[in-house]
Amino acid sequence: MKNLLLVWAFSAISLLTFGQNAWINEFHYDNEGTDMNEFIEIVIEDAGSYTLSDFAVTLYNGNNSGSYDTKTLDQFTVGATTDGFTFYYYDYPENGIQNGESDGICLSYAGTLIPGQFLSYEGTLTAADGPAIGITSTDIGVSESSATTADQSLQLSGTGTQYGDFVWQEPAMNTKGDLNNDQSFDTFVPDPEPTNYPTDFLAESVGMKIELTWTDAAGEQLPAGYLVLGRIADAAPPAPIDGTPVPNDTDFSNGEVALNVPFGVETCSFMVDANTPYNFRIYPYTNAGINIDYKTDGNVPLVEVISHEYMIISEENFDDTTSTWTWTPYNVIGAQEWEWASDFGNPPGCAVMNGYDGGANPNEDWLISPPFDLFTFNEVRFNFDHARNYATNDGLSVLVSNDYDGTSDPSTNGTWNDLTSMFMFPEQGSWNFVPAGDADFTPYAGMNTYLAFRYISTSSDAATWEVDNAVIYGVYYVSIDEMEETNIQIYPNPATNMLTVNCEDKGHIRVISLAGQLMMQTTAIKGTNRFIVEHLNPGLYMLQFTNEAGATGTQKLMIK
Repeated sequence: MKNLLLVWAFSAISLLTFGQNAWINEFHYDNEGTDMNEFIEIVIEDAGSYTLSDFAVTLYNGNNSGSYDTKTLDQFTVGATTDGFTFYYYDYPENGIQNGESDGICLSYAGTLIPGQFLSYEGTLTAADGPAIGITSTDIGVSESSATTADQSLQLSGTGTQYGDFVWQEPAMNTKGDLNNDQSFDTFVPDPEPTNYPTDFLAESVGMKIELTWTDAAGEQLPAGYLVLGRIADAAPPAPIDGTPVPNDTDFSNGEVALNVPFGVETCSFMVDANTPYNFRIYPYTNAGINIDYKTDGNVPLVEVISHEYMIISEENFDDTTSTWTWTPYNVIGAQEWEWASDFGNPPGCAVMNGYDGGANPNEDWLISPPFDLFTFNEVRFNFDHARNYATNDGLSVLVSNDYDGTSDPSTNGTWNDLTSMFMFPEQGSWNFVPAGDADFTPYAGMNTYLAFRYISTSSDAATWEVDNAVIYGVYYVSIDEMEETNIQIYPNPATNMLTVNCEDKGHIRVISLAGQLMMQTTAIKGTNRFIVEHLNPGLYMLQFTNEAGATGTQKLMIK
């Protein structure tokens, strides 16, 4: 009898933990304007066999990885029943579901996470509490934004009878309480492996990125998508395994990346380190989840590329109060000024300007970078993240100047060129931070370059503009190793008091800090030149030699 009781108890625990065929099927969390119609839908097979209050949906905030809301399914509204599967949905209040990076949803039964049902959007997180504590979420790979309409949602599509048979789709018209678009409950018959690989698989170094392009695969069986795998240096990434989807990971910090790209989208890109060799392979696949079928035989397309030699000149993340910023606010007119917002940004902490106070007010406020010497670089680029809500984009500008004096009223001092058209601005207002793009402003760069965000509001149009992660970087079209072969030899390196520079020709020597500041400049003779460098602070610098013909060589210089 004791053995029978143990068997019964074990069976009950197994049923409790693994027996529920239930999953998160659809949800909506972000849209243009004020977030509305937010909801979560759950589907359960043979729902009458369970007590609904035993199921719970818990929401997680990516900022602290903690849970912030829990609802049991008896609080949900019951929808349709199709082929033994019943839909349940809960309507949240405005802004009831967090809309930011790495937020999550988990579905649990009797306090235990249902396997595979800790999902997240816009990144992953590891739960700090609740039913998913200690577990890292699965990013569903699609998201909503300020371009999403209030009647759309993220939803699973496909054919099958369990969660792994379906695939999350881009925002589409919501089907709350009923079958999703292109969803059916039936025995799934998987497609065969793709017939062919894509062609013309190419890689190009562009600024701080590697951009990949290809031509879609053709043949009798077309792919559903592609898995792009990348790795640093010579070792090729291992081939994927059928039945085991590879999640997206676009961070090269661990030496490799992976990205799933839908069929019909023939490009992707990755942020990379400077002057580093990379290789990429691309695998077409059919189906999804446990039925995914990769093509891995034959000659897998492979590309190898070396990233540009680039140097981050300035990176301002606005992570603390205005007194810590390297960028300087300047108020031209109006009572409102650029301020620090601790709760917003990507991650939280950003610069914000808002001309609204009891009504729209006329303002002109600038946020100006320190001066940079950008003469050294073949190319200089600028990117940032931002969010805009209320009113319009009118009056929001990005400008550059080579003759601003650094302290005067920028509306009357300096010649400012408008770079605004080089960046992407949100068409609809929201609090979502989005990349503004990566602009090449080389034609406007010089030895005394300032960048600026300019905000103008009127008595009828006062937007809120939030800016974060302003990065200025310079690009060399040849690597530093290649440049070291020409023009100059320096020693000792690292140097302390005295530096010797051997030059092939007469010319000009400049020492530049990593912040782009000119620290030292002098003429040079052909042959041996000696300089005192003890006034330079310990650290890494760039030493540039330009001969009389204008040819330039650059080398890293370490001062200790």
